[in-house]
Amino acid sequence: MKTSIWKLTLSYILLILIALACIYPAAFTIMSSFKAGSSLFSETFIPRALTLDHYKNLFQGANLDNKQIPFVRWFWNTLQVAVTSMILGTLIQLITAYAISRFRFAGRKAIMSTVLVLGMFPGFMSMIAIYILLLQMNMLDSKWALVLVYSAGAALGMFVAKGYFDTLPKALEESARIDGASHWTVFWRIILPLSKPIITYVSLTTFTGAWVDFIFARLILRSRENWTLAVGLFELVDNYQSTEFTLFAAGSVLAAIPVAVLFMFLQRFLIDGLTAGATKG
Repeated sequence: MKTSIWKLTLSYILLILIALACIYPAAFTIMSSFKAGSSLFSETFIPRALTLDHYKNLFQGANLDNKQIPFVRWFWNTLQVAVTSMILGTLIQLITAYAISRFRFAGRKAIMSTVLVLGMFPGFMSMIAIYILLLQMNMLDSKWALVLVYSAGAALGMFVAKGYFDTLPKALEESARIDGASHWTVFWRIILPLSKPIITYVSLTTFTGAWVDFIFARLILRSRENWTLAVGLFELVDNYQSTEFTLFAAGSVLAAIPVAVLFMFLQRFLIDGLTAGATKG
Protein backbone atom coordinates (compact mmCIF):
# COMPACT_ATOMS: atom_id res chain seq x y z
CA MET A 1 0.00 0.00 0.00
CA LYS A 2 2.78 2.41 0.97
CA THR A 3 4.67 1.53 -2.21
CA SER A 4 1.65 2.45 -4.33
CA ILE A 5 1.29 5.79 -2.53
CA TRP A 6 4.96 6.58 -3.10
CA LYS A 7 4.70 5.70 -6.80
CA LEU A 8 1.60 7.86 -7.17
CA THR A 9 3.30 10.77 -5.36
CA LEU A 10 6.40 10.52 -7.53
CA SER A 11 4.22 10.38 -10.64
CA TYR A 12 2.44 13.60 -9.67
CA ILE A 13 5.74 15.30 -8.85
CA LEU A 14 7.13 14.29 -12.25
CA LEU A 15 4.01 15.54 -14.03
CA ILE A 16 4.19 18.87 -12.17
CA LEU A 17 7.86 19.30 -13.15
CA ILE A 18 7.07 18.52 -16.79
CA ALA A 19 4.16 20.99 -16.73
CA LEU A 20 6.39 23.72 -15.26
CA ALA A 21 9.07 23.02 -17.87
CA CYS A 22 6.45 23.49 -20.62
CA ILE A 23 4.48 26.39 -19.15
CA TYR A 24 7.30 28.59 -17.84
CA PRO A 25 9.00 29.35 -21.21
CA ALA A 26 5.64 30.17 -22.79
CA ALA A 27 4.59 32.38 -19.87
CA PHE A 28 7.98 34.10 -19.85
CA THR A 29 7.70 34.87 -23.57
CA ILE A 30 4.19 36.29 -23.12
CA MET A 31 5.28 38.48 -20.21
CA SER A 32 8.35 39.65 -22.15
CA SER A 33 6.16 40.71 -25.08
CA PHE A 34 4.45 43.24 -22.78
CA LYS A 35 7.69 44.47 -21.19
CA ALA A 36 8.82 48.02 -21.92
CA GLY A 37 12.19 48.33 -23.58
CA SER A 38 14.05 45.90 -25.79
CA SER A 39 15.85 43.65 -23.29
CA LEU A 40 14.50 40.34 -22.02
CA PHE A 41 16.14 40.77 -18.62
CA SER A 42 13.69 41.53 -15.85
CA GLU A 43 14.05 41.53 -12.07
CA THR A 44 10.53 40.16 -11.70
CA PHE A 45 8.56 37.55 -13.62
CA ILE A 46 5.79 40.07 -14.28
CA PRO A 47 7.47 43.22 -15.69
CA ARG A 48 6.98 46.37 -13.66
CA ALA A 49 6.30 48.45 -16.77
CA LEU A 50 3.82 46.93 -19.23
CA THR A 51 3.16 48.19 -22.73
CA LEU A 52 1.44 47.23 -26.00
CA ASP A 53 3.92 49.18 -28.11
CA HIS A 54 5.62 46.03 -29.42
CA TYR A 55 2.38 44.70 -30.87
CA LYS A 56 1.55 48.12 -32.32
CA ASN A 57 4.99 48.34 -33.92
CA LEU A 58 4.57 44.95 -35.56
CA PHE A 59 1.17 45.75 -37.06
CA GLN A 60 2.20 49.26 -38.10
CA GLY A 61 5.37 48.03 -39.82
CA ALA A 62 7.93 49.77 -37.63
CA ASN A 63 11.32 50.75 -39.02
CA LEU A 64 14.44 49.48 -37.30
CA ASP A 65 17.85 50.53 -38.56
CA ASN A 66 16.14 51.97 -41.65
CA LYS A 67 14.58 48.59 -42.43
CA GLN A 68 10.83 48.10 -42.37
CA ILE A 69 9.31 45.10 -40.63
CA PRO A 70 6.43 43.86 -42.87
CA PHE A 71 5.07 41.61 -40.12
CA VAL A 72 1.52 41.54 -41.52
CA ARG A 73 2.90 40.49 -44.91
CA TRP A 74 4.99 37.74 -43.27
CA PHE A 75 1.95 36.56 -41.35
CA TRP A 76 -0.17 36.44 -44.51
CA ASN A 77 2.55 34.57 -46.43
CA THR A 78 2.83 31.98 -43.68
CA LEU A 79 -0.94 31.58 -43.45
CA GLN A 80 -1.20 31.03 -47.21
CA VAL A 81 1.58 28.44 -47.20
CA ALA A 82 0.33 26.60 -44.11
CA VAL A 83 -3.36 26.45 -45.05
CA THR A 84 -2.72 25.42 -48.67
CA SER A 85 -0.15 22.83 -47.58
CA MET A 86 -2.56 21.51 -44.96
CA ILE A 87 -5.39 21.02 -47.46
CA LEU A 88 -3.29 19.47 -50.22
CA GLY A 89 -1.01 17.52 -47.88
CA THR A 90 -3.89 16.07 -45.88
CA LEU A 91 -5.71 14.97 -49.03
CA ILE A 92 -2.57 13.39 -50.52
CA GLN A 93 -1.69 11.62 -47.29
CA LEU A 94 -5.19 10.24 -46.76
CA ILE A 95 -5.52 9.00 -50.35
CA THR A 96 -2.09 7.37 -50.19
CA ALA A 97 -2.80 5.73 -46.84
CA TYR A 98 -6.20 4.48 -48.01
CA ALA A 99 -4.73 2.97 -51.19
CA ILE A 100 -1.96 1.22 -49.25
CA SER A 101 -4.40 0.00 -46.61
CA ARG A 102 -7.19 -1.31 -48.83
CA PHE A 103 -5.72 -2.31 -52.19
CA ARG A 104 -3.33 -5.15 -52.97
CA PHE A 105 -1.07 -4.58 -55.96
CA ALA A 106 2.40 -5.47 -57.20
CA GLY A 107 5.14 -3.61 -55.37
CA ARG A 108 2.95 -2.65 -52.41
CA LYS A 109 5.32 -4.01 -49.77
CA ALA A 110 8.32 -2.54 -51.59
CA ILE A 111 6.66 0.90 -51.58
CA MET A 112 5.89 0.63 -47.87
CA SER A 113 9.46 -0.40 -47.09
CA THR A 114 10.86 2.43 -49.19
CA VAL A 115 8.64 5.02 -47.52
CA LEU A 116 9.60 3.64 -44.10
CA VAL A 117 13.33 3.83 -44.86
CA LEU A 118 13.06 7.33 -46.33
CA GLY A 119 11.21 8.47 -43.21
CA MET A 120 14.21 7.53 -41.09
CA PHE A 121 16.37 10.20 -42.72
CA PRO A 122 16.00 13.87 -41.72
CA GLY A 123 14.33 16.05 -44.31
CA PHE A 124 17.17 18.55 -44.57
CA MET A 125 19.36 15.89 -46.22
CA SER A 126 17.39 16.43 -49.43
CA MET A 127 17.53 20.24 -49.36
CA ILE A 128 20.34 20.58 -51.90
CA ALA A 129 18.58 18.31 -54.40
CA ILE A 130 15.26 20.12 -53.89
CA TYR A 131 17.03 23.48 -54.22
CA ILE A 132 18.50 22.46 -57.59
CA LEU A 133 15.13 21.17 -58.81
CA LEU A 134 13.38 24.39 -57.83
CA LEU A 135 16.17 26.37 -59.48
CA GLN A 136 15.64 24.49 -62.75
CA MET A 137 11.89 25.09 -62.43
CA ASN A 138 12.47 28.82 -61.80
CA MET A 139 10.56 28.62 -58.52
CA LEU A 140 13.13 30.00 -56.10
CA ASP A 141 12.00 32.86 -53.86
CA SER A 142 8.39 31.76 -54.18
CA LYS A 143 6.13 30.76 -51.32
CA TRP A 144 4.36 28.35 -53.66
CA ALA A 145 7.61 26.40 -53.87
CA LEU A 146 7.18 25.76 -50.15
CA VAL A 147 3.60 24.58 -50.74
CA LEU A 148 4.82 22.20 -53.46
CA VAL A 149 7.50 20.66 -51.24
CA TYR A 150 5.38 20.45 -48.08
CA SER A 151 2.42 18.90 -49.94
CA ALA A 152 4.45 16.47 -52.02
CA GLY A 153 6.29 15.19 -48.96
CA ALA A 154 3.12 14.61 -46.97
CA ALA A 155 2.70 11.07 -48.31
CA LEU A 156 5.84 9.97 -46.44
CA GLY A 157 3.93 10.28 -43.17
CA MET A 158 1.06 8.03 -44.22
CA PHE A 159 1.69 5.15 -41.78
CA VAL A 160 -0.39 6.60 -38.96
CA ALA A 161 -3.35 7.15 -41.29
CA LYS A 162 -2.86 3.67 -42.78
CA GLY A 163 -3.01 2.14 -39.32
CA TYR A 164 -6.28 3.92 -38.67
CA PHE A 165 -7.80 2.81 -41.99
CA ASP A 166 -6.79 -0.78 -41.17
CA THR A 167 -9.12 -0.67 -38.15
CA LEU A 168 -12.21 0.25 -40.21
CA PRO A 169 -14.35 -2.76 -41.13
CA LYS A 170 -14.15 -3.75 -44.79
CA ALA A 171 -17.78 -4.84 -44.72
CA LEU A 172 -18.85 -1.21 -45.10
CA GLU A 173 -16.94 -0.87 -48.35
CA GLU A 174 -18.09 -4.23 -49.67
CA SER A 175 -21.72 -3.30 -49.07
CA ALA A 176 -21.26 -0.02 -50.91
CA ARG A 177 -19.51 -1.74 -53.79
CA ILE A 178 -22.43 -4.17 -54.12
CA ASP A 179 -24.75 -1.15 -54.42
CA GLY A 180 -22.62 0.14 -57.29
CA ALA A 181 -20.46 2.72 -55.51
CA SER A 182 -17.11 3.53 -57.07
CA HIS A 183 -13.82 3.52 -55.15
CA TRP A 184 -13.88 7.30 -54.94
CA THR A 185 -17.48 7.30 -53.66
CA VAL A 186 -16.58 4.76 -50.99
CA PHE A 187 -13.58 6.82 -49.92
CA TRP A 188 -15.35 10.19 -49.98
CA ARG A 189 -18.78 9.30 -48.56
CA ILE A 190 -18.04 6.37 -46.26
CA ILE A 191 -14.40 6.33 -45.16
CA LEU A 192 -13.78 10.04 -44.65
CA PRO A 193 -16.87 10.65 -42.43
CA LEU A 194 -15.59 7.83 -40.19
CA SER A 195 -12.05 9.23 -40.14
CA LYS A 196 -12.43 12.55 -38.31
CA PRO A 197 -9.80 11.70 -35.65
CA ILE A 198 -7.09 10.86 -38.18
CA ILE A 199 -8.06 13.79 -40.42
CA THR A 200 -7.68 16.06 -37.39
CA TYR A 201 -4.29 14.59 -36.55
CA VAL A 202 -2.96 14.82 -40.10
CA SER A 203 -4.29 18.36 -40.55
CA LEU A 204 -2.73 19.59 -37.32
CA THR A 205 0.68 18.08 -37.99
CA THR A 206 0.77 19.27 -41.61
CA PHE A 207 -0.31 22.80 -40.70
CA THR A 208 2.09 23.06 -37.77
CA GLY A 209 5.01 21.69 -39.78
CA ALA A 210 4.49 24.27 -42.53
CA TRP A 211 3.81 27.08 -40.05
CA VAL A 212 7.00 26.72 -37.98
CA ASP A 213 9.46 25.55 -40.65
CA PHE A 214 12.55 27.71 -40.79
CA ILE A 215 15.41 25.79 -42.41
CA PHE A 216 13.86 25.13 -45.81
CA ALA A 217 12.01 28.46 -45.92
CA ARG A 218 15.26 30.30 -45.20
CA LEU A 219 16.97 28.44 -48.05
CA ILE A 220 14.29 29.15 -50.65
CA LEU A 221 12.94 32.60 -49.79
CA ARG A 222 15.24 35.53 -50.50
CA SER A 223 13.21 38.75 -50.74
CA ARG A 224 11.82 40.24 -47.53
CA GLU A 225 8.32 40.49 -48.99
CA ASN A 226 8.14 36.71 -49.45
CA TRP A 227 9.52 35.71 -46.05
CA THR A 228 7.49 33.61 -43.66
CA LEU A 229 7.14 34.34 -39.95
CA ALA A 230 9.90 31.95 -38.93
CA VAL A 231 12.40 33.58 -41.29
CA GLY A 232 11.29 37.12 -40.52
CA LEU A 233 11.36 36.72 -36.74
CA PHE A 234 14.82 35.18 -36.88
CA GLU A 235 16.11 38.03 -38.98
CA LEU A 236 14.52 40.41 -36.48
CA VAL A 237 17.08 39.51 -33.81
CA ASP A 238 19.86 38.47 -36.18
CA ASN A 239 20.17 41.55 -38.39
CA TYR A 240 19.34 44.20 -35.83
CA GLN A 241 22.31 43.38 -33.57
CA SER A 242 20.15 41.17 -31.35
CA THR A 243 18.59 44.05 -29.43
CA GLU A 244 14.87 43.73 -30.22
CA PHE A 245 14.11 40.70 -28.07
CA THR A 246 10.83 42.03 -26.71
CA LEU A 247 9.63 42.74 -30.25
CA PHE A 248 10.63 39.19 -31.14
CA ALA A 249 8.64 37.91 -28.14
CA ALA A 250 5.54 39.79 -29.32
CA GLY A 251 5.91 38.30 -32.79
CA SER A 252 6.32 34.83 -31.28
CA VAL A 253 3.08 35.21 -29.31
CA LEU A 254 1.20 36.28 -32.42
CA ALA A 255 2.72 33.40 -34.39
CA ALA A 256 1.49 30.90 -31.78
CA ILE A 257 -2.14 32.06 -31.91
CA PRO A 258 -3.22 30.33 -35.20
CA VAL A 259 -1.80 26.97 -34.08
CA ALA A 260 -3.54 27.24 -30.71
CA VAL A 261 -6.86 28.26 -32.32
CA LEU A 262 -6.67 25.45 -34.87
CA PHE A 263 -5.92 22.91 -32.14
CA MET A 264 -8.83 24.07 -29.97
CA PHE A 265 -11.18 24.01 -32.96
CA LEU A 266 -10.16 20.54 -34.17
CA GLN A 267 -9.60 18.73 -30.89
CA ARG A 268 -13.33 18.17 -30.39
CA PHE A 269 -13.38 16.04 -33.55
CA LEU A 270 -10.45 14.05 -32.22
CA ILE A 271 -12.04 13.57 -28.81
CA ASP A 272 -15.46 12.67 -30.27
CA GLY A 273 -13.87 10.16 -32.63
CA LEU A 274 -11.81 8.50 -29.93
CA THR A 275 -14.84 8.40 -27.60
CA ALA A 276 -16.96 6.80 -30.29
CA GLY A 277 -14.24 4.28 -31.03
CA ALA A 278 -13.88 3.37 -27.36
CA THR A 279 -17.66 3.02 -27.00
CA LYS A 280 -17.82 0.80 -30.08
CA GLY A 281 -14.93 -1.29 -28.81
